[in-house]
Amino acid sequence: MAKKQKVPKWFKGEVYEKGEVITNPFSNDKFELNGLELSMYDFIMGSQIVMETAPMTVTQKMITDFHNALSWFRKNNGEAYMVLLD
Repeated sequence: MAKKQKVPKWFKGEVYEKGEVITNPFSNDKFELNGLELSMYDFIMGSQIVMETAPMTVTQKMITDFHNALSWFRKNNGEAYMVLLD
Protein backbone atom coordinates (compact mmCIF):
# COMPACT_ATOMS: atom_id res chain seq x y z
CA MET A 1 0.00 0.00 0.00
CA ALA A 2 1.35 3.41 -0.98
CA LYS A 3 1.95 5.87 1.79
CA LYS A 4 -0.28 8.93 1.95
CA GLN A 5 1.42 11.96 0.46
CA LYS A 6 1.04 15.25 2.27
CA VAL A 7 1.09 18.76 0.85
CA PRO A 8 4.18 20.40 2.36
CA LYS A 9 3.61 23.48 4.55
CA TRP A 10 5.82 25.66 2.33
CA PHE A 11 3.87 24.80 -0.86
CA LYS A 12 1.45 27.63 -1.71
CA GLY A 13 0.58 26.48 -5.25
CA GLU A 14 -2.63 24.93 -6.48
CA VAL A 15 -3.09 21.25 -5.66
CA TYR A 16 -4.78 19.49 -8.57
CA GLU A 17 -7.55 16.99 -7.94
CA LYS A 18 -6.59 14.84 -10.92
CA GLY A 19 -3.26 13.64 -12.19
CA GLU A 20 -2.15 12.82 -15.72
CA VAL A 21 0.53 11.11 -17.73
CA ILE A 22 3.60 13.29 -18.24
CA THR A 23 6.16 12.74 -21.00
CA ASN A 24 9.82 13.58 -20.47
CA PRO A 25 10.59 15.92 -23.41
CA PHE A 26 14.14 14.60 -23.75
CA SER A 27 13.66 10.84 -23.46
CA ASN A 28 9.96 10.53 -24.40
CA ASP A 29 9.55 8.27 -21.34
CA LYS A 30 6.14 8.59 -19.72
CA PHE A 31 4.99 8.45 -16.12
CA GLU A 32 1.54 8.75 -14.55
CA LEU A 33 1.37 11.28 -11.72
CA ASN A 34 -1.40 11.77 -9.18
CA GLY A 35 -2.83 15.25 -8.56
CA LEU A 36 -0.35 16.26 -5.86
CA GLU A 37 2.63 14.95 -7.82
CA LEU A 38 1.44 16.81 -10.92
CA SER A 39 1.06 20.00 -8.88
CA MET A 40 4.63 19.63 -7.64
CA TYR A 41 5.91 18.75 -11.13
CA ASP A 42 4.27 21.86 -12.62
CA PHE A 43 5.74 23.98 -9.82
CA ILE A 44 9.23 22.59 -10.51
CA MET A 45 8.96 23.11 -14.27
CA GLY A 46 7.49 26.61 -13.88
CA SER A 47 10.22 27.58 -11.41
CA GLN A 48 12.85 26.34 -13.85
CA ILE A 49 11.42 28.50 -16.63
CA VAL A 50 11.41 31.61 -14.42
CA MET A 51 14.98 30.95 -13.28
CA GLU A 52 16.16 30.56 -16.88
CA THR A 53 14.20 33.38 -18.53
CA ALA A 54 14.09 36.00 -15.76
CA PRO A 55 17.00 35.27 -13.40
CA MET A 56 17.01 38.82 -12.00
CA THR A 57 13.53 38.23 -10.53
CA VAL A 58 14.52 35.08 -8.64
CA THR A 59 14.54 35.37 -4.84
CA GLN A 60 16.22 33.13 -2.27
CA LYS A 61 12.77 31.87 -1.21
CA MET A 62 12.03 30.82 -4.81
CA ILE A 63 15.31 28.90 -4.94
CA THR A 64 14.61 27.26 -1.57
CA ASP A 65 11.08 26.29 -2.62
CA PHE A 66 12.41 24.87 -5.90
CA HIS A 67 14.92 22.66 -4.03
CA ASN A 68 12.24 21.69 -1.50
CA ALA A 69 9.97 20.61 -4.37
CA LEU A 70 12.72 18.48 -5.93
CA SER A 71 13.41 16.86 -2.54
CA TRP A 72 9.69 16.27 -1.95
CA PHE A 73 9.37 14.63 -5.37
CA ARG A 74 12.46 12.44 -4.87
CA LYS A 75 11.14 11.27 -1.49
CA ASN A 76 7.48 10.77 -2.49
CA ASN A 77 7.93 9.20 -5.93
CA GLY A 78 11.56 8.38 -6.63
CA GLU A 79 10.70 6.36 -9.73
CA ALA A 80 8.81 9.25 -11.37
CA TYR A 81 11.61 11.61 -10.31
CA MET A 82 14.17 9.47 -12.14
CA VAL A 83 12.01 9.28 -15.28
CA LEU A 84 10.86 12.92 -15.44
CA LEU A 85 13.30 15.13 -13.56
CA ASP A 86 16.71 13.48 -13.22
